[in-house]
Amino acid sequence: MKVIGINGSPRKEGNTSIMLKKTLSILESEGIETGFIQLGGENIHGCTACYQCSKNKDKKCAIGKDCFNEIFAQMLDADGIVIGSPTYFADVTTEIKALIDRAGFVGRANGNLLKHKVGAAAVAVRRGGGIHAFDTINHLFLISRMFVVGSSYWNLGLGGKAGDVENDMEGMTTMEHLGESMALLLKKLYG
Repeated sequence: MKVIGINGSPRKEGNTSIMLKKTLSILESEGIETGFIQLGGENIHGCTACYQCSKNKDKKCAIGKDCFNEIFAQMLDADGIVIGSPTYFADVTTEIKALIDRAGFVGRANGNLLKHKVGAAAVAVRRGGGIHAFDTINHLFLISRMFVVGSSYWNLGLGGKAGDVENDMEGMTTMEHLGESMALLLKKLYG
């Protein structure tokens, strides 16, 4: 079993990364292989609605000049996916939105490639708007027929400056519980 965490924050060591790594460390302690992808700050384009993925049916996006196809291949190889984003104007970063749109489109165009994988969102928020970002990520999982994992509260961590989230004890505990719940579900599905 393998779970990948995808960091949509351009801050490589910021609050989103800290939250993702907390969840991944719990999964590792449960014997599950993990991987980490730094997406924030990378050059990734939004979907152009060219429909080539529906014609080609090669599990790839026709826009081959960015990092999407490499990341999508890792998503297909994983049993679980944790997508993390900071909250930007009450939503996800542009990189995460581009990934969501293209992964959803390519996956559905090729026979629901993400179907029955396990998904979870992790959202860093300074003050407000985090629930909308949380919903945005979960919409990908739900329309892709994935199993969505919850925790002891919404998968949010509070913090503005890099590292502040570590002072949000409830948020960090939520990330731990998310890892525990995800491990349990993965073992039931694939163990």
